[in-house]
Amino acid sequence: MAVFRFRVYWEDDDSVYRDVLIKSDQTFADFHRAILSAFDFDQIHDAVFYRSNDNWQRGREIILKKDDRPHPVEPLLMAETPIGAAVRNTNQKFVYVYDFQKNWTFLIELIQVLGQENKKLTYPYCARKEGLAPSQYENKVPGNDKLMEMEEKYDLHSDDFSSEGFGEEGEADQDLADEESF
Repeated sequence: MAVFRFRVYWEDDDSVYRDVLIKSDQTFADFHRAILSAFDFDQIHDAVFYRSNDNWQRGREIILKKDDRPHPVEPLLMAETPIGAAVRNTNQKFVYVYDFQKNWTFLIELIQVLGQENKKLTYPYCARKEGLAPSQYENKVPGNDKLMEMEEKYDLHSDDFSSEGFGEEGEADQDLADEESF
């Protein structure tokens, strides 16, 4: 069975992406959950996939659940649509929108088709994470914020530097002058 490797970019910053491996017979509902998991998002909001062209224009919809909105073409349902049924070519693209209030938008492109699945992996599988995922809710608890953790880890204004020989400019000269006076 074929396995697709999709690169899922956050629309606002293409240096933030996740590579998701998914089998061709798995559904868009599986893909939807994998994307949310890869970006540390919850799974409580509505979502939609759109088939896309090279210019990221939105085509036929693949929706999470039926709705009453008018559609130019009858949408497909995520739970009933296998990934392989929507892949038309080797550079297939999709647009994924999650939480219509916040309008989180991700650009998805097929970057590789693998001939065989790896029996050691559970699909869908997030094979690569690049960049910090955006914070889904702005009022996250600061202790859980990855960006804050990184800032603290590499804090250059820490007092610990003075104990390691790093100090303010001119301090070394003063210490040397004090030693010479003995």
